[in-house]
Amino acid sequence: MKKFLPIVLITVVVFVFFWQFLFKGLLPIPSDTIVGLYYPFRDAYFKTNPSGIPYKNFLITDPIRQQVPWRKLVVDAEKKLTIPFWNPYNLAGTPLLANSQSAAFYPLNIVFYILPFEFAWSLLILLQPLLAGIFLYLFLRNLRLNKASSLLGTIAFSFSGFFVAWLEWGTILNVVLWLPLALLAIDKIFENLKLQALGFRRQTISWSLVLIFSLVSSFFAGHLQIFFYLALLVLVYFFARWISYGKKIRALGFFILTGCIFIILILPQLIPTFKLISLSARNFNSSNWQINLEWFVPWQNLIQFLAPDFFGNPATLNYYGIWNYGEFVGYIGILPLLMAFFALFFRRDKKTLFFGSAFFISLIFALPTFLAKLPFQLNLPFISTSQPTRLLFITDFSLSILTALGLDYFIKLKNKKSMIAVLAVVSLLFVVLWFFIFVFHGNMLSGVNLNVTKQNLILPTILFMFVSLMLLVMIFYSRKRSVTFLVGILFLVTILDLFRFGWKFEPFTSKEYFFPSSSVTNFLQNQKGVFRVMSNDLGILPPNFSITYKLQTLDGYDSLYLLRYGELTAASQRGKPDIAPPFGFGRIITPQDPSSKTTDLLGIRYILSLNKINSPKLNEVFTDGTVKVYENKAAFPRAFFVRNTLLADSKQKAIDLLFSSTLTQDAIVESGYVKNFSSKWSLGKVNIVNYQPDTVDISVSNNGKGFLVLTDSFYPTWHAKIDGNETQIYLTDYNFRGIIIPKGEHAIVFYDTLF
Repeated sequence: MKKFLPIVLITVVVFVFFWQFLFKGLLPIPSDTIVGLYYPFRDAYFKTNPSGIPYKNFLITDPIRQQVPWRKLVVDAEKKLTIPFWNPYNLAGTPLLANSQSAAFYPLNIVFYILPFEFAWSLLILLQPLLAGIFLYLFLRNLRLNKASSLLGTIAFSFSGFFVAWLEWGTILNVVLWLPLALLAIDKIFENLKLQALGFRRQTISWSLVLIFSLVSSFFAGHLQIFFYLALLVLVYFFARWISYGKKIRALGFFILTGCIFIILILPQLIPTFKLISLSARNFNSSNWQINLEWFVPWQNLIQFLAPDFFGNPATLNYYGIWNYGEFVGYIGILPLLMAFFALFFRRDKKTLFFGSAFFISLIFALPTFLAKLPFQLNLPFISTSQPTRLLFITDFSLSILTALGLDYFIKLKNKKSMIAVLAVVSLLFVVLWFFIFVFHGNMLSGVNLNVTKQNLILPTILFMFVSLMLLVMIFYSRKRSVTFLVGILFLVTILDLFRFGWKFEPFTSKEYFFPSSSVTNFLQNQKGVFRVMSNDLGILPPNFSITYKLQTLDGYDSLYLLRYGELTAASQRGKPDIAPPFGFGRIITPQDPSSKTTDLLGIRYILSLNKINSPKLNEVFTDGTVKVYENKAAFPRAFFVRNTLLADSKQKAIDLLFSSTLTQDAIVESGYVKNFSSKWSLGKVNIVNYQPDTVDISVSNNGKGFLVLTDSFYPTWHAKIDGNETQIYLTDYNFRGIIIPKGEHAIVFYDTLF
């Protein structure tokens, strides 16, 4: 039983942190921002909350605008035993499985088959610190560290600033949690290879499978940038262990084989994702790192390792630092930080050297240093579009391991007085901070911000003084029983400090706030046919919300939106055939102009507005609270025949023709691959029989040869069949699909595939 007691303790600590979920039924999902920030949901609670539902943290909206809707769409498809290739609900149709953040193949998705979605998602959030803690504890114990040290390192990592900042996203930390298991597997493999140099033991194969599973799970968890950092650290760690093992070729070959198996297993996600990246606007919608102050961790934000809320906190609406708080906070607690410094200063072994180097290198590339800017100056693929602040993952992970190494060394030392040097250095840092506040800072900040900083520095200072006092007692009164008792006190203080820090930032919300129904969404869901919806205000049904209500829109929030669609949207918003970057929007596309030419082409039947719209083509058909619903009488059907096709030999020519043509009669086909293409066609009848995310069934009848346009985004994985026979899809109207239909009655099927 004693063997499992630390695992039980880790579990209890995590359960206590999530007590509001486990005992009150509140969800670790920022659903309060749904009903507190956006219409028509605010109207639904107007009678009981005329001033609006209060929301805890405005910074945490991405989970309910990206990760939750995408995962729900994936899970809904997988429950029907279909592969979720496509998302028809945003951006006029966009890849879903290829978007790695949808995490379609993630093994822990199994929880969604057991529980209702919102509770399964909450359990997924809870499992992040729990599994990360258990795996890290096992890894630290395998490094021959004592239980107390391993537990402190585990707690420091599981509730670190990086974990707290990204806890409710549901993707980033699911990537991270597998890292200690992968490192443990590497250690175990080498240990077994040493025990039997003439052949591989059964345990070697078992731990190789664990390594493969941990890496595959991490990759499928849904964040490529974090996985890249993780894989790089795993690779370097392997080579460090391989060198210490004696650089034996057989071991290297074994790991190469393991790596090949890993790559083969991730190909169903890797190939579609790389295809999407190559066709996306990622290189154009990334922030300008040269002028964006938040691209790197600002030097002054290193203070957050000592005082996480030195510049305020978004949850208390007093954060005044550079945007954004969540990207910069690396706090791991006062005691863990002291122990990490103690290991760096005084412990001399390979483990400390490795993780100390990882700590410093990650910081060097996260801060605005010359080396950090080099990949962006060289425009290295993938790296140059990734924000380096996320390297704090490696920083906090390395610090947490150094924490365990430091406490282990401190406990074992008979003469512990070397810790006094660490306390003196950190004391000096606190003195400098207070001196800066009282002498200089007052000239640089408003009185309000100065008070915020003073208030938020008091607790870290008190904690440091208390921890220092306990450590000094341990230094000068080092009986075993007293050391054990004082370590226990310090553990409790550290847990309470990290819980306070985490609870302050994380919202736990009522289940009823999780994408509630409203009169407006019910009205739209009850309308027949295949159509799209648009809002002319950012506060109404924001991008990706439409997924959960199965409503199709033109907007979307995705760093991997298709370049073609981004160019078309930019031209539409500009009102002219200008597709040159920058587009005027980042990762969030929100077309809002009902008068735009493409609004009708793309089948926008309903427009949502907070204000009255005067337009001859719009009729007000529904009102609830402050939201008005207008019907667009000029909206095109989703699929239609055209009389003429106009050929364009470049995309600039195509966008020019799109703006100058009569779209009810004409379709623009890019002619780079078109030969002997007719320009006159017969007009027939079109009926969409069945519209599903990955298949569209259409019946047509025509007296002659016709050209059919489907205004869903063109993408290479889509195919079409006429009466069961494959036919070519042409890039039409800049971003959409067109096919040639023979004379007569036919059954058309558009369908999506993996590759």
